[in-house]
Amino acid sequence: MPIVDVTYARGIEEQTLRTLAQRLPHEVSLAVECPEEPYDHDLQPGDVELRFRERSPFDAPGLDVVVEVRSTWIESRAADRQERAERLRVAISEALGTTTVGVFLTLPVAGWAQG
Repeated sequence: MPIVDVTYARGIEEQTLRTLAQRLPHEVSLAVECPEEPYDHDLQPGDVELRFRERSPFDAPGLDVVVEVRSTWIESRAADRQERAERLRVAISEALGTTTVGVFLTLPVAGWAQG
């Protein structure tokens, strides 16, 4: 299950964020799918955890949107992680209509339990 943190600049419209929230679970699932964890296009609650946060006045100004994705390390997933991050960045940029988007894809060795 990927955990996704989205930090966005002030002034991003609520409808734009709503669109992003609707598209991100699918786009993130495509970005992290692999033979060991295939994406079946049938997302269930808890499959992708989204968290949105507006940039504070104390954050350094930068990109309009930064998306941080954390998903467990799997060798086949890690082999092309840069390409996966770039594909996700393009999909997010298209959804938002802006190119000032950053994607940080991390694949830590981790365990996950859900109930």
